[in-house]
Amino acid sequence: MTRSAPAPAELLTIAIDVARQAAATAHRMRAEGVSVAATKSTVTDVVTAADRAVERQVLDALHRVRPDDAVLGEEYGAGAGGTANGVRWIVDPIDGTVNYLYGLPYCAVSLAAEVDGEVVAGVVRNVFTGEEWTATAGGGAWRDGRRLNCSTEVELGQALIATGFGYDPARRSHQARVVAELIPHVRDIRRLGAAALDLCLAAEGRVDAYYEKGLAAWDLAAGGLVAAEAGLRVSGLRGLPPGPDLVIAAPPALYAPLHDRLADLDASGGP
Repeated sequence: MTRSAPAPAELLTIAIDVARQAAATAHRMRAEGVSVAATKSTVTDVVTAADRAVERQVLDALHRVRPDDAVLGEEYGAGAGGTANGVRWIVDPIDGTVNYLYGLPYCAVSLAAEVDGEVVAGVVRNVFTGEEWTATAGGGAWRDGRRLNCSTEVELGQALIATGFGYDPARRSHQARVVAELIPHVRDIRRLGAAALDLCLAAEGRVDAYYEKGLAAWDLAAGGLVAAEAGLRVSGLRGLPPGPDLVIAAPPALYAPLHDRLADLDASGGP
C-alpha cells in the first residue's frame, strides 16, 4: 500500500455513502419508469438510462471527495483521475440490469476500492430492498451490523449452488451443459441474475457456493471481497486467480469437490 493511500475503513466509509446515494437514484428512476438505452454484447444484454445516470453520479461523487483517484466503471470504462496514489475505484452502477428493467428485486450498486491492485474495501447495496453488504481487507464481511460467516456445509450433494449465464447464445449453451451435468451432484442450482449479490448471499450462507464464467472486474470486486472475508475461497480453475474465465466462491469443505467437478465439466471452456 502506498503511503498516501487512506486506510481501508476510510475508503469504505466513502464507498458506503456514495453507494447509498446511487442506489436511491436507481430506485427513484425505476419508480419513474426506465427504458433501454442501448445494448452491449448482444441484443439481450441491455443498458438502461439509469445505468448511465447512476454511474455518472458515482463518478462525480468520487471525484468531489477523491479527485486524484482512478475509476473503472462498467458503462464509461476508465474515468478521469490518475493512479499516483495507487487508489482505483471499481463500480457497477446496476448489477442485474435485466432484473432492474423488469422490476425484479435482485439488483445492486457495487462499489469497491482497490489500492495498488488489491481490493481493500467494498459495498454491495440492493437497489430495491436496501440490504447492504460491506467488507474491508482483513476486517471481515458484514450486513446490518452482523459479521458474516460462510456456509458450514461439507457435502457437495447437499449444497445449494448459485450461478449465472452470459448473454452470448453459444456461451449460454455451454453453460447450460455444465449445469445439466452438475445438478445431479448438488442439492439444487439457483440462477438469480446479479453476480455481486450471489457472492454476498454465499458470504452469509444463504447459498452454499457460487461459480460463474464471464465476470468482469466490476462484477467481482466488491462481492468477491465480501465473500473472501466471510471465509469463502475465491479463485479460478486450476490455480488461476478469479476472473473472466471462471470465478468459484466456496467454503473450504466444498471448494475441492466443486472445483474438481467444474474442472471435469470444462466450466471455464467454451466461447
